[in-house]
Amino acid sequence: MRVIRYDREYSRRQFLGGLVRGAATAGVLMPLWDAVAKDGDVTRAYPEELLSIENWSKGKLKAGDEISAANVELVKDLLEPIKYHQVAKMGRRLRIAPTTTDIFRLSPWEYLEASLKNRGQAQFDAQGNIVTAQGKPWIGGNPFPDARTGLELFASLTLSWGRHDASMYAIKEYDVGLSGEIDFRYELGWAELSPVARVSLEPRPYWTGKEDKLRYQSVFFVKPDAVNGTSYLNIWPYDQNRFPELYGYLPEFKRIRQFPTDQRFEPLIPGSTLYLSDAWAAGDPLHTWGNYKIVGRGPLLAGVSGGWSPAHPNWEHRTHGGPKGLSFWDTTVELVPEAIVVEAEPVKFPRAPVSKKRVWFDARTGLPVGMVTYDRRGEPYHSFDAAFALYEAGGKSVMDGKHPYWSWSHVHAFNIQTGHMTRLEQVREIAGGHRSSANDPGLYERYLTNAALMRLGRA
Repeated sequence: MRVIRYDREYSRRQFLGGLVRGAATAGVLMPLWDAVAKDGDVTRAYPEELLSIENWSKGKLKAGDEISAANVELVKDLLEPIKYHQVAKMGRRLRIAPTTTDIFRLSPWEYLEASLKNRGQAQFDAQGNIVTAQGKPWIGGNPFPDARTGLELFASLTLSWGRHDASMYAIKEYDVGLSGEIDFRYELGWAELSPVARVSLEPRPYWTGKEDKLRYQSVFFVKPDAVNGTSYLNIWPYDQNRFPELYGYLPEFKRIRQFPTDQRFEPLIPGSTLYLSDAWAAGDPLHTWGNYKIVGRGPLLAGVSGGWSPAHPNWEHRTHGGPKGLSFWDTTVELVPEAIVVEAEPVKFPRAPVSKKRVWFDARTGLPVGMVTYDRRGEPYHSFDAAFALYEAGGKSVMDGKHPYWSWSHVHAFNIQTGHMTRLEQVREIAGGHRSSANDPGLYERYLTNAALMRLGRA
């Protein structure tokens, strides 16, 4: 009888074989979402060496250890290239946590329930938009949990960024210059609402009369005084061949203006290295990018849990690294058993400063855990890496209905060519009393209309 050894070489061969066949279906020992459908546990789908950094490293690393320049070569193959550079050359450190095997701790509960319930019902229509078998807009959850192509992974991500029907993120932003000092500090709010594919808010799955819209999304600034009242509203059509409508309120003009919507590679505020295009690594309509292809599969170290900071009353995070100890968030990472790397090229942006981007997706959830863009010469240009969390830790929790709140917790947006870093963190509250929340039906009137922009600008 032949004995199969489920070691690193076995997993590597399986991943390479899937890549050669052009298949991205997740799982090594069995299809991942068949395992998830049983009880939400991914363990059956992967060998032990992909479920523990200690097993993967053959005892050289374990949960609780820290990755630094002293040992980063051990895990170079588990990091995106710019994150590796940050650890090796810039003093970034990463704390290792055990691998999360319960998928219900990696996304909102209702979103995952809908993903399981509606599994297998999604398809693309003639225009390349996600629809049901009846040709209607999507009805909720991940439309392609068993994604087989790069297009399916990006389509699911673009359809629902934050995976809640409505979200309001209270955010603090810090822009760090070459000296390591913080050049700019901002407080801002970011709101999202989905008129379709709703799993919590009534009416569902569609907001009656708005089925032709994919999302309403706004960003507004409250600090410092120089930008207080500046706000923008994106209204996305469901048709992913069309650009959103972009409106803005600038306090010096005291009126709403409509802006060109294809200028998505420029910062909204001075000092920032974060662009509209970067949002959730899929900030542009699906078909304004193209040539989606899977270019890699394998394990990855990423911040998919443990990112919440309950010890601070406003959820604020500690920093380290760089010339002044202010360049990086303290970050907890874990071994993701399988990540799928998808490459895409901008096809409707003739003046785009980037030639392509690569996004690392957690195969279990379809979440973007890292992104690197490349300039027109093909050189690494810009990175985006996020940390996520179930807001339940240290005996504390933030509830979202019947279940703990799940969301992103902090983000790095880094320009490797200039050395400038933008750090963002989701906090409990920013100036003006704006608080992070999910699935609040009042978010639309407060943040997602032109009247709301005027009101915020005059507050």
